[in-house]
Amino acid sequence: MSGQSNATALGNEAGSPPQQLSRKTLFYYGLADMPIQMAGVPVAAFIPNYYGADLGVSLSAVATVLLLSRLFDGVTDPLIGWLSDRTNTRWGRRRVWMVAAVPILMLAVYKLFMPEPPVTAAYLLGWLIVLWLGWTMLFIPYYAWAAELSPDYNERTRITGWRAWIGMAANVLSKVVPVAAIFLFNYGGTKETLFLVGTMTLVLLPLTVGLTVFNVPENRNYLPTRIPLIPGLKLMWDNAPFKRLVLAFFISQLGSAISSALVVFFIRGVLKEEQSSILMLLVYYGFNLMGIPFWIWFSRQVGKHRAWCIGLGAFGFFQCGYLALGAGDFYYMLPFTAATGFLGGSFWVLPNSMKADVIDVDTLESGEDRAAWYFAVWSFVIKVSQSIGPWLALTILAALEYDASPDALNTDSSLLGLKLLYCFGPAIGFWLAAIIAWNHPLTEQKHTEVRQKLKVREQSSHAN
Repeated sequence: MSGQSNATALGNEAGSPPQQLSRKTLFYYGLADMPIQMAGVPVAAFIPNYYGADLGVSLSAVATVLLLSRLFDGVTDPLIGWLSDRTNTRWGRRRVWMVAAVPILMLAVYKLFMPEPPVTAAYLLGWLIVLWLGWTMLFIPYYAWAAELSPDYNERTRITGWRAWIGMAANVLSKVVPVAAIFLFNYGGTKETLFLVGTMTLVLLPLTVGLTVFNVPENRNYLPTRIPLIPGLKLMWDNAPFKRLVLAFFISQLGSAISSALVVFFIRGVLKEEQSSILMLLVYYGFNLMGIPFWIWFSRQVGKHRAWCIGLGAFGFFQCGYLALGAGDFYYMLPFTAATGFLGGSFWVLPNSMKADVIDVDTLESGEDRAAWYFAVWSFVIKVSQSIGPWLALTILAALEYDASPDALNTDSSLLGLKLLYCFGPAIGFWLAAIIAWNHPLTEQKHTEVRQKLKVREQSSHAN
């Protein structure tokens, strides 16, 4: 693994001028996010529609499968976070989990993205469970690693910004290739998109994870966790900044999950398009990519939590613009998509950077480095929101008697219900999250005070 010294690579503690990580280190760290982001959107947006509309699994069954598969993470997320914090090998405690996740993820992506009909709800459930297991083994140690690369408030935003930008570039690439296939070869549709994105993910997974684990230093100067599970969870519950942050994040993710679950239904059902779904996602994530540098800069001006709240509030406003659209209005959709995409860049950077800061509060209170525990809870919140959101959206859609099958003729009331759900479901979630996060207590000044206390304690322990 990398021979770069921890002192150089991981920067200084509070009280010293913050040392920036090299761009090379940030680049290699961000690479492992590429397959995560490349596969994430198809799983959320295309898999439900493909299995429900094209492969014959009922919408209610798809909704139930999505919910059950995510509930499985209620066990695996905390367990893998706890185990990752307790792992101690000569290769570190984060790398080994990431490497072990790769073959599991590759198998699940192949089975889910390229199924051989006929398939059943049980098939979808089984391979989603395998996918989320591999995802957890990669995601939690990888994101916990970011919090350990630097203790500095603004440098952490830079780290998550690089990771988000590189991951988003892969996300955009996963849209560019299918769009190019449509325009150049007339090869498009949900099945074809899943095949192309699945193939790219299978190629990138071992390559990018390998480059990350062999080129990024892992901090060996950590306090191993010894606190038992239940007392550790109580300490986490007592972390007031984390509670406020995770509640706001959960509600915002619920809004995002509803939007992701319904976007293809909206484009196919309301706008009467199908092949253009991937073009809309390309515009959205392309503007995500452009927005990330702005949100890194803006967070330095007004604070991370205020910048995030502004992004949330404005996103909800533009989401409601889709109400004005109807059949044949696909290209009128794109300006709203560009605006929400730019605003959504804040979602990728700021909450994750804030999460790294609240972990320092726990380190001060518990005396241990429990980053993976926090990322496990964070991951669980993401997965619960991404199970409840689609389940809620698809259950309501089924109750509205919306028919997702090809060439179906839906009533005006069903189409109106889909439109209202797609517009206001996400918007209400974003507005509520912004209200909760507006007075987040861990500002840059308070975080500096926490880091100074940790520095004093570390110096005292070394003196003894």
